Amino acid sequence: MIPLRDENPVSSTPVVTWLLIASCVLVFVWQISQGAPHFNRAIFSLGVIPAVLFGHAQLPPEIAMVPPAATVVTSMFLHGGWLHLAGNMLYLWIFGDNIEDRMGRFRFLAFYLVCGAAAVFAQALPAPEARVPMVGASGAISGVLGAYLLLFPRARVLVLVPFGFILKVIRLPAVWVLGLWFGIQLVSSLLAPAGEGGVAFRAHLGGFIAGLVLARLFLPRRQWR
Repeated sequence: MIPLRDENPVSSTPVVTWLLIASCVLVFVWQISQGAPHFNRAIFSLGVIPAVLFGHAQLPPEIAMVPPAATVVTSMFLHGGWLHLAGNMLYLWIFGDNIEDRMGRFRFLAFYLVCGAAAVFAQALPAPEARVPMVGASGAISGVLGAYLLLFPRARVLVLVPFGFILKVIRLPAVWVLGLWFGIQLVSSLLAPAGEGGVAFRAHLGGFIAGLVLARLFLPRRQWR
């Protein structure tokens, strides 16, 4: 099931959402412009490596570009490939504008970064000595999805659904779309070995739960209800 767009209008231009998407795309263009060896170097230098973040290991000085704590933020703008980037940006494009519209630009940016940080620690704390770098905006975007579920559960989302060899576009309530997404992440997290490479399912869960819990705190006070 692939979301295509939502039927949930906004009253303001989603400047921060656009800038986040543009930043991730530009950073990825920079990554691939470095060539294969330097592409991987960027991931190790700017991605989150739990063992380095928690002081169990150190990067060689020649590739340590920023302090370990800073990688909690820099990792959110790196991606491991085109599909990784495209999938994340699609979800941010569809769901980010409404959350930015409700929170306001600066609150939304702070919310996005806080959820991204929560996602990092949700993934890293169970395996603090892991040496596999974590990169991607999916943890922060998961927070956006959690906020969307809380604030717009009845909004309609157009999704592409395969029925055998036939693809159909159907409208579903956001609570179904995002509830199913969360369920898939939960099951996948339970089945994934700790500390190994692959999709960071625990980061998705951590970001999503952070979004659910924190969303109302980032709304302007006049919108609390």
